[in-house]
Amino acid sequence: MREKQPEHGPGVMSYVHTEFAVRQDADEAVAALYRSHAGNMVRLAIVIIRDPAMAEDVVQEAFCGLYRRWPRLSGPDKALPYVRMSVLNGCRTVLRHRARRAGTPMAEAVAPSAETDALAGEEHRAVLAGLRDLPPRQREAIALRFLAGLDDAEIAETMGISRGTVKSTISRGLAALATNLGAER
Repeated sequence: MREKQPEHGPGVMSYVHTEFAVRQDADEAVAALYRSHAGNMVRLAIVIIRDPAMAEDVVQEAFCGLYRRWPRLSGPDKALPYVRMSVLNGCRTVLRHRARRAGTPMAEAVAPSAETDALAGEEHRAVLAGLRDLPPRQREAIALRFLAGLDDAEIAETMGISRGTVKSTISRGLAALATNLGAER
């Protein structure tokens, strides 16, 4: 009489172990990345969408997306750029939905919450108000440069534009911001 063979071959068990190792690796890597970068990502999202609660939701969803996509990343070094792009895309989606619901153009400023105003200093509020008046693309580029600390190449990759466009967008945004701040004083 023959012995009954297992229902699955030896390859299935190694696949299960590999899948478990990938998940464990994702757990640790995404958690470490979250601890290191979530605060900066939330600040970036707040500047772009001007809503702290929604900004936290966008960032949380970006990290959840990273966790789901972890096995398909080409390498761990691609994780932070992936999260940045996800946050930026999430912010754009929020702005589109907000504009569609309100029937207003995306660049129109939304009033900041009372809590945000109370926490910010006078000069800080003036800069944030100036940023809110910028077109979304300029606001995104400036936020990525000065809040996220990215260089031109990283901003270009994150926004899906050329390095030259990054430079001109930031230059125009800073000029408009300087003009707006100068007019307020």
